[in-house]
Amino acid sequence: MKSVKETGLYSEVLKELNYTFADVFIFAGFVISEIKENVNFTLENHGKVIIEDIANYLNTGTNGMDIIYISNRVHPYTIIATDWLKFYRNRYSLKGYYVVLGAHKSSMINTVFENMFLNSKIKKFISLQDAVGNAKEELADMPLSVSSN
Repeated sequence: MKSVKETGLYSEVLKELNYTFADVFIFAGFVISEIKENVNFTLENHGKVIIEDIANYLNTGTNGMDIIYISNRVHPYTIIATDWLKFYRNRYSLKGYYVVLGAHKSSMINTVFENMFLNSKIKKFISLQDAVGNAKEELADMPLSVSSN
């Protein structure tokens, strides 16, 4: 399983955010995260800073994340699945949530538990290229939003 940095996708990255617990890559219309090995990922300790940084870069409100989020599960880590309830309670939103399954057991286990608490289905992929291709197709099929001033 490859990191974004090891693929041709890296040339399309608009902004790279590096944390001690994750690397996040912002693209046009979607974001790819790679949580680091053995992190116990929580909304409070990790997710909120990522959300704020993405929103600041894209100049959007933190509650209106109009993007597709792709979790590229390169490394084994744990996630607090019930934090998805807090995510929605804070009025955060996503166009879609995709998971690129890693070869390690925790990747699938995390996905099963997360799916129990999500408002929508997780789209699962075995390759990053497939996930990105699907995201690009989905974004191309969506109507453009028009803002009135």
